[in-house]
Amino acid sequence: MSFINYSSREINCKIVYYGPGLCGKTTNLQFIYNKTNPDLKGKMISLATETERTLFFDFLPLALGQIRGFKTRFHLYTVPGQVFYDASRKLILKGVDGVVFVADSQIERMEANIESLDNLKLNLAEQGYDLHKTPCVIQYNKRDLPNSAPLEEIQKVLNPSDMPEFEACATTGEGVFETLKAVARLVLRDLKQMNR
Repeated sequence: MSFINYSSREINCKIVYYGPGLCGKTTNLQFIYNKTNPDLKGKMISLATETERTLFFDFLPLALGQIRGFKTRFHLYTVPGQVFYDASRKLILKGVDGVVFVADSQIERMEANIESLDNLKLNLAEQGYDLHKTPCVIQYNKRDLPNSAPLEEIQKVLNPSDMPEFEACATTGEGVFETLKAVARLVLRDLKQMNR
């Protein structure tokens, strides 16, 4: 859940980018980091494991406004994609306010997408969260590749509950900020409802 810093008058929200290995979680964060005003962001921290790394940085998107006089600061995280890093995934999900599920659009990666989405649901449930009640958006990344599955097919398999969804190409930045803005709005909507 969000952390309120009364001295700096900030509400800190945690957004986690979740998905299978090499789907583009890191590329999303790097693109956002590189395009964010240096005065409004913290350092990017990379926690490396043997084959994967977790990235983290925080930023203050002034365009999203304030809640009761408090600015919102977003902390963005990626989780390791490989299944054997499940303990790390669970730890990173602790206290999450919003999730971006990054799906790899390549046909041959559909099984990995399904496995990762099932793992997300399970890990959220273990912490008392329900994916369908948690601010969550789906990003279909790598839409530019010739072997990407038809959009309708991916939607049917990964998004039967009709969560907000976006097509993207994280290497060019297409759809990256649209995805982030959508999940941030959902998180802020939840915060406003809790503060009533």
